[in-house]
Amino acid sequence: MAEVQVELPASLARLFPGAPRRLEVEAASVAQAVLALDQRWPGMRDRICDSTPAIRRHLRIFVDGEVAGLATPLRPGAEVLVMTAISGG
Repeated sequence: MAEVQVELPASLARLFPGAPRRLEVEAASVAQAVLALDQRWPGMRDRICDSTPAIRRHLRIFVDGEVAGLATPLRPGAEVLVMTAISGG
C-alpha cells in the first residue's frame, strides 16, 4: 500500500474530535483510504459513502486534481481531496 495525503473539508473534520484537515494514510485505492479514515474515526465512512456503497451525492473526491471514485487506484504520494459539492441555481 502507498502512503497518500488526504485533505478533508472543515465541515467533515469538525464532526470527528481530533480529526485534522490534512493527514497521511496508507491505501492503494480511494475505498481503502476511506476505510483507513473510518478505522481512526468510526462513522467517517458513513459520512463519505452511502449504503450502495458510493460516494455521497453532496461530496466529491479528487485524486491529484482528477475526479475519482471509490475504485480509483492511488500511487505513493497521491493527494486525495474530499470536497463538499457546490451547487447553485
